[in-house]
Amino acid sequence: MLYLQRDWMSSCLTVALLSVAGVFLSFSFAALGADQEPPPPPAQVLPEAMTDENTGFNTIFDGKTLKDWDGDPQYWRVEDGAIVGETTDKNLPKYNSFIIWRGGKPADFEIKLEYRISAMGNSALQYRSSELPGTKWVLRGYQADIDGAEWGKMFYERFAKPKGLELRRVTAQNYEERGRTFLALPGQLAYVGSGRIQRAIASLGNTDDLARSVSDDWNRLYLIVRGDQMIHILNDRVMSIVIDDDKANRRMEGYLGMQIHVGPAMKAEFRNIRLKTLSR
Repeated sequence: MLYLQRDWMSSCLTVALLSVAGVFLSFSFAALGADQEPPPPPAQVLPEAMTDENTGFNTIFDGKTLKDWDGDPQYWRVEDGAIVGETTDKNLPKYNSFIIWRGGKPADFEIKLEYRISAMGNSALQYRSSELPGTKWVLRGYQADIDGAEWGKMFYERFAKPKGLELRRVTAQNYEERGRTFLALPGQLAYVGSGRIQRAIASLGNTDDLARSVSDDWNRLYLIVRGDQMIHILNDRVMSIVIDDDKANRRMEGYLGMQIHVGPAMKAEFRNIRLKTLSR
């Protein structure tokens, strides 16, 4: 009996010693870990200014013909490597007319082009658009607006100024042709909720500064369209952003096109048209 008691006590003592040793080792390893330095952080990398990156872009205008493009021949032609839309005092259109790219109906995409417009010109790059039933060469949908210097002045005097808007140009605003109209003015980040309600929620810059970024010669227009977000960039300046959450009225794919507008005689030229479609 005595031997059994001694063995039992010896076992208990062994277990106790092992427990104390385990606790000591745990504290030792924890202390050792606390004293170790973390690995060094990665090298700091700053965004670089993007050059004219064209990876993934495909040319959709060959510079010589209107292959895959469909527009009223009295207004649209190819000249000097550009698609030209022109009206004169003798052939003014009764409604806005478009040249339509028949090569597909892009959903998510990026598009780049260069344009030049006459002083009294009013045009646009149309996208995610549909054809108006019963008419030819008429689109409805989103557009990146394009205006000439004199048209901008006329717009300011007749429309913007009476509404208290210091808006000298409408170039690169987001306008929905034959739809919800003004979605984002130049310099606005706008949210469009259900029920056709659009609200400017942030500023992208002073409108006078943005207007000065528009050239009377060739301009570079760059659109990024992904899901419910549309970004319009002109000459490396972000001009407008729309987040369209109006599921009942928004369009998620459609035709591309360019516009000639009713009003005074005008001329708009488009060249180096490149498209990159994106997977969802």
